[in-house]
Amino acid sequence: MAQTTSLPTTATATIALPTANKIGKLPLESAISQRSSVREFASTPLTLEDISQLLWAAQGITHGEGLRTAPSAGALYPLELYLLTSRVESLANGIYHYDATHHALQRIEQGNKLSKLTAAAYGQLWIKDSAAVIIITANYERTSRKYGKRGQRYVHMEVGHAAQNIYLQATALGIGTTLVGAFTDNEVAKVVGVKDNEAPLAILPLGRLR
Repeated sequence: MAQTTSLPTTATATIALPTANKIGKLPLESAISQRSSVREFASTPLTLEDISQLLWAAQGITHGEGLRTAPSAGALYPLELYLLTSRVESLANGIYHYDATHHALQRIEQGNKLSKLTAAAYGQLWIKDSAAVIIITANYERTSRKYGKRGQRYVHMEVGHAAQNIYLQATALGIGTTLVGAFTDNEVAKVVGVKDNEAPLAILPLGRLR
């Protein structure tokens, strides 16, 4: 049985996401060959459909048993996804938590927080310039209580699976991204408002290609 995700207690609004497409226009081989790290973005906003597809690609439900798009040791799913928005159509700027079970966003806080996130990531300006950012955090305990110390390795493998899914889905949508790993963990956690038992592991700024 898959791990059940608990929502942050500070969530104040629920936004249902459009149904994710299961059949795309770009072949997988083309997405792999075209994938690259992008740090410059157009000013064009993303759509709610884009956000839906990207979040689903990272951690969406694919089977009735709650299994997801990215593999997870023991189907324990230690990862959590947070979305910070700056230019997304039909979505107010703010911080959101992705509820994979219901394919929905739970709003945690309103307002554009990308400048604060940029400061927490050593001033990497393409974060502030992006249309939205996905932050991947992990609750290590979900995996380590079954696998012990080796669970940490499994969690880090899983972050790579989810991030690559985001890269390939972004490529198929004409969206650029790059994985940012240089940041101050505590400061990013403060900006996002994650729980004490979650560790931020990856930042993925997103934006239309120029």
